[in-house]
Amino acid sequence: MSKPTHKINGQIVSCDPGNPEFYNNPYPVYNEMRAIGPCFFWEEYDIWCFAHHAQVNAILRDRRFGRQLPDSDLVANAPHHLKEFYAFEANSILELEPPHHTRLRRLINRAFVSRKIETLRPKIEKLSHHLIDQFENSQPVDLLKNFAETIPVHVIADMLGIATSNSDQLLSWSHAMVAMYQHNRSRAIEEAAAAATAQFSQFILEVVAERRISPTFDLISHLIAEQNKGEALSDEELVTTCILLLNAGHEATVHAIGNGVKTLLENTNQPAALFSDGNNHAAICEEILRFDPPLHKFTRFVLEDLEIGGRQFIKGETIGLLLGAANRDPQKFENPNILDFNRPGLAAANMAFGAGIHFCIGAPLARLEMQIALPILFKRLPKIHLARQPQYADRYHFHGLENLQIAW
Repeated sequence: MSKPTHKINGQIVSCDPGNPEFYNNPYPVYNEMRAIGPCFFWEEYDIWCFAHHAQVNAILRDRRFGRQLPDSDLVANAPHHLKEFYAFEANSILELEPPHHTRLRRLINRAFVSRKIETLRPKIEKLSHHLIDQFENSQPVDLLKNFAETIPVHVIADMLGIATSNSDQLLSWSHAMVAMYQHNRSRAIEEAAAAATAQFSQFILEVVAERRISPTFDLISHLIAEQNKGEALSDEELVTTCILLLNAGHEATVHAIGNGVKTLLENTNQPAALFSDGNNHAAICEEILRFDPPLHKFTRFVLEDLEIGGRQFIKGETIGLLLGAANRDPQKFENPNILDFNRPGLAAANMAFGAGIHFCIGAPLARLEMQIALPILFKRLPKIHLARQPQYADRYHFHGLENLQIAW
């Protein structure tokens, strides 16, 4: 007999994020969490959390909450074996607040504006077809490894000006670093992340040195050019930014595609018909992002004493925001547990990429990759189906599959 996924006592919730029954399907527990009220205390994380769409959306946009506490020093407070990792983190736009966040985001935004992202369409189309060509005659195939994982890492590596032949090494470093944000992190995970940070950083520094001598039209050359114009961008910030774009962009897009294919195969009768040329592919992708997003939990620091959700918080506290729960809130989405590709205003309401100043900078690229890759997949393999029941990986708050075995 499996152990219960959770216990609720008033506003206190005990829920082990490493329980397979929870991380394989957290949505029933989210329903109970929302029923408690505006917020609840999650014992395993030792923080107060918000699961309603209204509160999650509002807090993400509220400047009284942030990713960085004033006068805090990540590096000084880190244990010795993690100082290099947190030195890297100290330059990340994910961890910074204005004015440093504003400066870095402005520099990166120039590469991610919609008109530039759209120019990648032919490349993503060609890559999607090429990957399907590689596995079309051998089944079953792990779609996560052979399709969903390959597309974003190749696209981002190409944007950065890094040879795609380095993709396996880039993924290895990325997986090791991203593991730091999992609930079940150990000393071994921490040491692997620190080693990957050092190796990945050195690799990027070598690419930067090459681009200083022979610039091209890639993002690294663009950031170097901004430095040369007098922009206050240090080499450390440049390295962290390049690595962050691959780590964050890859992790979210892989599981957006993987979760999306699983969602369509399990919840629609003829998924291939959805991607006929007359249908709104963007709306389809947006709804599957809402239904089973790749990221479920973010945290924020309380930056001043305040009251929200009927509770008084003090400066310095950490709170949790459950994006996956917000995306299934019936107060925001009618019949949230049903796929509905005609929901009005879905892109604006969808919490899959966050909101506010820390809204995912790679969201336009992730959306484009989904809107191109999924129609091609279902058109090329119209009889695609699950070869075995997929399981999610034990790494809440990331919500993605271990693998996705498909046949056709």
